[in-house]
Amino acid sequence: MFFDRESLYEIFTTLTRNKTRSFLTAFGVMWGILMLVVLLGGAGGLRQMMLQQFDGFATNSGVIAAQRTSEPFKGFRKGRYWQLRNADLDVLRSGVPELDIITPSLTRWSPTIIFADQRYQGSSSVQGLCPDNARFEVPQMLFGRYINQIDVDQRRKVCVIGKQIYESLFPAGTDPCGRHLQVDGIYYQIVGVNVAESNINIGGELKQAVVIPFSTMQQAYNAADRFDILRFTGREGVRLSDLEEKITGLIKRAHTIAPDDKQAVMFLDIGAIFSIVDNLFLGIKALTILVGAGTLLAGIIGVSNIMNITVRERTTEIGIRRAIGARPRQIMSQILSESVILTALAGMIGITLGVAILQAIQNLTGSAGFQISFGLALGTAATIVVLGTIAGLAPAYRAMAIRPIEALAEE
Repeated sequence: MFFDRESLYEIFTTLTRNKTRSFLTAFGVMWGILMLVVLLGGAGGLRQMMLQQFDGFATNSGVIAAQRTSEPFKGFRKGRYWQLRNADLDVLRSGVPELDIITPSLTRWSPTIIFADQRYQGSSSVQGLCPDNARFEVPQMLFGRYINQIDVDQRRKVCVIGKQIYESLFPAGTDPCGRHLQVDGIYYQIVGVNVAESNINIGGELKQAVVIPFSTMQQAYNAADRFDILRFTGREGVRLSDLEEKITGLIKRAHTIAPDDKQAVMFLDIGAIFSIVDNLFLGIKALTILVGAGTLLAGIIGVSNIMNITVRERTTEIGIRRAIGARPRQIMSQILSESVILTALAGMIGITLGVAILQAIQNLTGSAGFQISFGLALGTAATIVVLGTIAGLAPAYRAMAIRPIEALAEE
């Protein structure tokens, strides 16, 4: 029925007979589809932008840091300062087998960084790390390599510099590996350039950091066996939130801290933050579908009402058709065709405009993700056709039930 030329011409004539009414009806459907597409694409884009803040971080990871105690315990006063020590690594490795990576980090802020006669002027930090940190905070090496275990074992004076330090001290495209960088009066050989960036600041921003071997850092800054932050990841299927009491309990016992002291050991579950973001956008997506579907439903109801009015206005015409031999099925097909075509045209326009708006937003923000998938667009188009059919069913049955004698009597 949709590809017959005469039927299409008749549908076009019927729909354009009252242009204002047809336009407003189509606009309701188009606006519903547009809202649904833009909201779904926008929610996906915002989620992508949010997750970019965690780019390069292990999803199932956490950190521990020392803070002042809030409870007196075994002769130690309240407000005592304490520090993590190398022995804590073995405590967790033996006591918490559910953990996969356990690695320390040591940070000093605003070091003096000099290359040749040029001094770095921006914000910076020097970080002492182990090779396992590359699994916690994934590097992107522009030149050279990352810190390895031999560097740590031999306390080598080597370093990996961040993107901002590299761009400030070296011409673009220059490989600085093999050259020496002075950090707080000590010369380190550059072995790599890490251009990874992340908005999660744990021990300093990657782009502003000079990374040296952890053992070298402890020796150079007289830290003995102390460090600032203990980083760890859980094994597959392990939730770090379930291990919090076990992990903090072991650390408290090792440092003579009251078991009920909630302040002394800072525990940050980065995996929980990921879950919060996912759950947040899952709720936003559900709300988006609800709002878009409600708007679309209102448009479909409008189509059904308009088709009912059209049938009422065409009662005589339908009666004449029935009188000259038109079958009820043909009358029903005609009304359904008008409903489906009106809804489909409006829906396609809505999808097209929605995709165009999302593309414009994506271009403005420079962030990928502000688009709907082809499968979702195809599913939306199929939904439009189904809803158009449903919207035309009641008017079609009403038209099919019209009797020729009663229709001609109305005339």
